[in-house]
Amino acid sequence: MGKILDALLGRNFKLSKVKALATLAISRAAVLKNQRYVRCSHARSDVVQLLNLGHEERALIRVQLVTEEKNMLDALAMIEDYCHLLKQRASQLTRNTDCPDELKEAISSLIFASSRIGDFPELQR
Repeated sequence: MGKILDALLGRNFKLSKVKALATLAISRAAVLKNQRYVRCSHARSDVVQLLNLGHEERALIRVQLVTEEKNMLDALAMIEDYCHLLKQRASQLTRNTDCPDELKEAISSLIFASSRIGDFPELQR
């Protein structure tokens, strides 16, 4: 997170490195989304089977897992979108002294997500 802060403050900012990390983060988000989607679909089918067998309590636990996986899928989609935006508009950070509002939102959201998602090393750099 320190390197992101340095980039925001204009210290040692390298456009090529930001674009490369954004590209890596986009591909990592796609992989994580696929993994989460598979988990979600398995949990959803488990819910159906448990309800057919009459195990409502266990089905409720699985429904909670489905909800958590869907929330993570939504978060990963947002991270992927923010990385696309950062990759496309990173050159504005070198040209302008003021950061556009949409980039501020994207960067601050990525910084927040970096502290919350442990299996996303590209956000830590």
